[in-house]
Amino acid sequence: MGFSVSGSAAIVFAGMFISLGILYPAVSNGFERVDDARADASDRELGLKNTDFEITDAEYDSDNGTLTVVAENTGATELAVNDTDVLIDGEYRTAFDARTVDGDAETDLWLPDESLRAEISTGEEPDRVTVVSAHGVSRSEAI
Repeated sequence: MGFSVSGSAAIVFAGMFISLGILYPAVSNGFERVDDARADASDRELGLKNTDFEITDAEYDSDNGTLTVVAENTGATELAVNDTDVLIDGEYRTAFDARTVDGDAETDLWLPDESLRAEISTGEEPDRVTVVSAHGVSRSEAI
């Protein structure tokens, strides 16, 4: 065996060592990202299963043209008031005129066993209201 064979083998082994050094972090990062995505999906699914609420009252006040909706968080997940949407007769409403969670107008957290009271100006009497939480759980009520 001459120097050319030994030198060639050394170059090939060095190339393989460098290749594996580059390949391993790329594969490792890919597996970590897939694992993180699966964990996030599992957390979202658990949040969805633990989310529940019911509309306990929906009344329209014809004197001031305001719809008042009261919903109780009956699930085990805390909800964000800012992530809770309202549709009135299928029309999306972006903001509440007034909203409270168990009498507190400052909080954004709607915890289990607490009631959200929202007042929305409508102008005319609606037929149906739908409340949608951040996890996509929705409840409708006829007025």
